[in-house]
Amino acid sequence: MSAIAWELPDDVRAARDGLLRFARAEILPRHERHRDLFEDPRRLYREDGRFSDALKGLIGEVRRAAAKAGYYNMCVPEALGGGGLGHLAYYAGWEALFHLCGPQNWLMLYAVSHWAFGPSRLLEKVTAEARERILAPLMAGEASMCFGLSEPGAGSDAAAIATRAVVDNQGWRITGRKIWTSNAPVADYCVVFAVTDGERAARRAGGISAFLVPTASPGFEVQRVIKLFGHIGGDEAELRLEDVRVEPWQLVGELGNGFAAALYGVSLGRIYNSARAVGYGRWALEQALDYAKTRQAFGQKIAEYQGVTFPLAESAMELHAAHLMGLNAAALLDKGEPAVKELSMAKAYSVQVGYRAVDRAMQTHGAMGFTNELGLHHAWHALRIVNVADGTNEILNRTVAQRLLRGDTEL
Repeated sequence: MSAIAWELPDDVRAARDGLLRFARAEILPRHERHRDLFEDPRRLYREDGRFSDALKGLIGEVRRAAAKAGYYNMCVPEALGGGGLGHLAYYAGWEALFHLCGPQNWLMLYAVSHWAFGPSRLLEKVTAEARERILAPLMAGEASMCFGLSEPGAGSDAAAIATRAVVDNQGWRITGRKIWTSNAPVADYCVVFAVTDGERAARRAGGISAFLVPTASPGFEVQRVIKLFGHIGGDEAELRLEDVRVEPWQLVGELGNGFAAALYGVSLGRIYNSARAVGYGRWALEQALDYAKTRQAFGQKIAEYQGVTFPLAESAMELHAAHLMGLNAAALLDKGEPAVKELSMAKAYSVQVGYRAVDRAMQTHGAMGFTNELGLHHAWHALRIVNVADGTNEILNRTVAQRLLRGDTEL
């Protein structure tokens, strides 16, 4: 039985269902076989907080297997050699993966090319030489990338970046710092955003360019891994670029107009995080319902108490609405609509109700909800983060309000 009245297009449904089969065959068994690794943070991470060689090996295995099976690149444009499926498939595939795998089987993060980690429409803007050099290993899952936009003084106000690219003969030299750069500790390439025209940038009229930079370039340094929620490692990093030389073939898109690529990347991130929040929320809700039907207190199952089940019912309503909002925003984007208001609403709402669903599931489980084996805290951490990532809820509310005041009041 479906709670949604309309069917996904056949190609999207086939891709989603195939992706779930892939996860059951390639991802869940890997976690089971390597449970001793995933349950021991000291083996997952090196002393400097970076992924261990064992973990990097498993991530590479999943990327390569997904690429070979056709799922890793399913939403990459056909012009780049991908499957050409759009935003709706991207949303539906990620939502299904997060729902099935939950937070503990997190190798599924590498089953589909994440917009900031691997090939996407962003690479349509690279030069022919760059495409020749980097596309094959990225498409095969042999290499990965990261997205260097945020800075210590420029988060939500990304246009305020201070990193500079200064002309040097036929190329440029980049100097600056980046922060919250996901996947940077293991990435082979970084799309770095830098000011190339200070006067235009000061007027918020362009002047920011994007460059494809190999992370092995002289002067490019992963300064530190940023550790969150008491974890001993992670994949967020702070970068320092000191006089990093880049050549014309490394320019992404037009000189001075790179911020459009940044905004598109953030939009893909909002689709991804909307799907993540709904998928994790559904997973957590189901854990709570199963527990409520078996746990007894004061002589009856706790599912008999409205204080337990009514909050879960509220989460079901909220997640259903968020799911529809996400599907709708993705479908609008596939129609060529900008969907600025709709995507902002979907992301802001989804991450809040997904987080709330996980929190309610933890409350339903009582003290057991905090234990490592249930994994609810992993989802709680992830969804707390995405209430900030790719546009805080406050920034998204501001965007929605601005669109409404301009007359975009269709709901």
